[in-house]
Amino acid sequence: MSLLVLNDVGRRFGALQALSGISLSVEAGELRAIIGPNGAGKTTLFNLISGYFPPTDGSIVFGGEPITAGTPTALVKRGIIRTFQITEIFLSLTVRENLRVAVETAMGLNLRPWISAAVRTVVMNQVENLAEIVRITAKLDRVAGELSHGDQRVVEIGIVLAKSPKLLLLDEPTAGMGDEETHHMTDLIRRLNKDQGITMLFVEHDMAIVFGIADRITVLDNGRMLAEGNATEIAANPRVQAAYLGHAA
Repeated sequence: MSLLVLNDVGRRFGALQALSGISLSVEAGELRAIIGPNGAGKTTLFNLISGYFPPTDGSIVFGGEPITAGTPTALVKRGIIRTFQITEIFLSLTVRENLRVAVETAMGLNLRPWISAAVRTVVMNQVENLAEIVRITAKLDRVAGELSHGDQRVVEIGIVLAKSPKLLLLDEPTAGMGDEETHHMTDLIRRLNKDQGITMLFVEHDMAIVFGIADRITVLDNGRMLAEGNATEIAANPRVQAAYLGHAA
């Protein structure tokens, strides 16, 4: 059974048909890229999957259960976690404090006035574990606002990992990064998928990254699915070449 299934999904905003007839299946453990020109509907698709607004047509199933009308909060509890194009972390806190807040929230401790020493040890061990997974341990005591853009995005990934995502949606995770930061982020995405077993969908405009790490690629154009396949199939598809890659076969 597929982890995520979209059946003929569409979304209208008044007279504007932003998405139409989107049908796709994502398998557990898959690393799937969503690509397409600006305005193709990629972020709208993420908004539907993560519950920021419901589809006006079709249905969405996650883990065998319908989530078409799910709210963002309810879907986070189900394990659907996303990041946005703008990094969202606590800039005035240290990296350690950012991760601690995330862990305490995930454990339901954020509203408790007092936490026992034993529980605090569990929290801090989890913080150290998350830092090790995203490879930011050396900067745990740095103020997050002083870090580079790439490191801030890494901290954000560490924060979302505290919720143990079953499906992680990444919206342009390497946008605005230099070569070294991009390499670090793509390596992190690959490791989270392969080593941690996290199913991932990511929107990305850098085709070298997409073709280098994605198991499968879904191409959107004008709110519709243009093509779907592996890197070789997508690169050779004349419709994709004409619409997005910039040349026809």
